[in-house]
This record gives sequence, C-alpha cells and structure tokens, in this order.
Amino acid sequence: MTQTLSILGSTGSIGTQSLDVAEKLGMKIACLTAHSNDRLLEEQARKYKPHTVALVDEDAAKRLKIALQDTSIRVLSGMEGVCVCAADKDSDTVLTSVVGMAGLRPTLCAIEAKKKIALANKETLVAGGALVTKKAKEHGVEILPVDSEHSAIFQSLQGMHRKEELKSIFLTASGGPFFGKTREELADVTLAQALKHPNWSMGAKITVDSATMMNKGLELIEAVWLFGVRPSQIEVVVHRESVVHSAVEFVDNSVIAQLGVPDMRIPIQYALTWPARYPSPVQKLSLPDYGKLTFSKPDEDTFRCIALCRGAIERGGLYPCIANGANEEANALFRGGKIGFLDIADLVAGALESVPSKENYTIDDVFDADGAARAYVREHIS
Repeated sequence: MTQTLSILGSTGSIGTQSLDVAEKLGMKIACLTAHSNDRLLEEQARKYKPHTVALVDEDAAKRLKIALQDTSIRVLSGMEGVCVCAADKDSDTVLTSVVGMAGLRPTLCAIEAKKKIALANKETLVAGGALVTKKAKEHGVEILPVDSEHSAIFQSLQGMHRKEELKSIFLTASGGPFFGKTREELADVTLAQALKHPNWSMGAKITVDSATMMNKGLELIEAVWLFGVRPSQIEVVVHRESVVHSAVEFVDNSVIAQLGVPDMRIPIQYALTWPARYPSPVQKLSLPDYGKLTFSKPDEDTFRCIALCRGAIERGGLYPCIANGANEEANALFRGGKIGFLDIADLVAGALESVPSKENYTIDDVFDADGAARAYVREHIS
C-alpha cells in the first residue's frame, strides 16, 4: 500500500502489532511516539525509518536524541512533540494507541490536521466523546475503531442502508481471569492473578481493566459515541472463547457477527485498509477445533464497573470522564500494591457521586474533571 502511517504509542502491545501489520502491507512510517521506552523506540526508528519520533518523558527523549545522532531522524519531547507527530503533514493515517487520557489531546490534533484516525485509545472517546465526535464531523474526518469489539461492530454494520435499521448491539466480553468468582473470592486477589488474561496478551493497565470488567464498561461508552446509539441499545454478553468479537441486531431480528481468532492484527489491519481487505498473517479460524461457543450474562453485582459506566453515559456530561479518571488512578494504585482489587470499583463509584459534572464542556473542563476524579481517589484510599 502507498499509505503513510504515524503511530502514537508505538512501543506498546497495539503499537508493536500495528508496525508488524504496516510492514506486511508495505506502508511507510512517518512518525512514531512513545511515553518513555527509548530503547525500543530506537530499535523501531532504525528499522522503520520515520522522519520524526517523540517521547513524552524528557529524560528518555534526551537519551534517544544522543542514540540517534548518527541518523537524520528528528527527536521531539513532551506532549507537544507527540502532538506535532499527530499532525504531521506526511501521514495519511494516525493510529493512536496511547494508554489512557493522554491520548485525547494528540487525537484532537490529528483530527484538526484532517488525518484519518485509527483509534485504539478508547479513553479518548470516553473522556471527551462530545468534543472528539464534533471536531471529527467539522473536519470531515473518519474515526475507524481498532478495538476488536468495535471493529467487529463496524464490520457487521457494513452494508446497512439506514441508521434506523439497527436495533441493538451485542458487545462481547471474555469475562477476564475471574469469571464466575464471587465478591468474597475477589477480596484478596493479587496483581499477578489479575494479569493472567485467558485469551489476550495486552498491557498491564488494560489487562487489569479486563479483570474488573471496567474495560467493557469503557467500551460500552465508546460504542455509544462511535455508532450513535443509546446505552440501552447495548447488551454486554460474556463469551469466554473470544471468537465472536461482537454482533449487531437489526430491526428484522437478524443478527450479524464478526468472528475470528483472538488476534489484534485483524482489527488493526481492517482499520488501516478499510474498505478493502488484504491477506493477513493471522491464523485461520477453525470452528470445529473450538467445538462449541458459549454465551452468558455478566455478573454486574460482582463486577460493578459495567453498571457504573452505563450509569455514567446515561447521565451524560463529564460523568464518563470522571469514571475514567477515577479508574485510571485506582487501576494504577492497585498495580502499585496500594489498594485491593475490589477497591477499584468502590472508588469509581465514590468519584461519580462526589465530583461535579458539566453538560456542555470544553477540553479544559475535561482535564479539570479528570484531575478532580484522580484527586478524589487519592484522598479516599482506605
């Protein structure tokens, strides 16, 4: 392909897989960014030869600049450097896989530069959905989902003639490592246990989110913005095998689903090549090898985060941002051994009741609400 790509968050799980996909498609790389992994970013820079790279961490950027001084690659630093890469004139598509709220500002910069967005950063739409979708509409920018579930929904909707034809969305969830456990059994789970996802290999933050099922709550909010549906139209379904990545139901009660082995390179590639399809290195799906596929309702009393996120998007305004900010802070505290597993949902619930929201908000309001939610969590550690 002649397409030129910039990847924000290139050293993470999605970023490294995206580079693999881009290489096999023959795509050129314009820019790469990361938070602080200067060693891996140096390897990527030497292999893929972008003209610009950026690291948020200033010290890491200084090290990388020295390491790459024998090349012509420009090294930038800070969030400003990431935003420069997001708006780079040479790229056609910006794939944003930055972890957490940090992806919001560079995604908006890419939209303002009228780049096609391949979105693997759900927190961008969760925290600032109204801003992002409005700006994308103003600039005529396509936002193509990279999350496996949202890609499945997007693929299943291809060929729909009118929005009124869509009745509901079945958003599938693996159930994480603790499916079937009670609250009592989850009281003393460890980080190591939470990081043992049954199907997917992901970064630590998103793996913990999967264990609490907060990830599915965030994906519910993201789906509302991506597909213009009401929260009540989205049903979360636990599907342990992670073969049916999601499905849509139409008004005639027919259901179309997208299936495939649990490999993120499928949705990454479709976001980069849409509307065309190309051969993929991903393993072929063999249904007989699976034998059976199972589906069940999530236990939202034990895994409270789904209901908390549904309530947040139903309330609207900055409540989804508050839920996300509180979760990011609580997730990090759990990974740091400062709080228990069940404390994550409790702290998100408390933030949603304590931090004020606004119906019509600016980007400054988003960051203020995010900061207030994080402060609430830090102040209420038991």
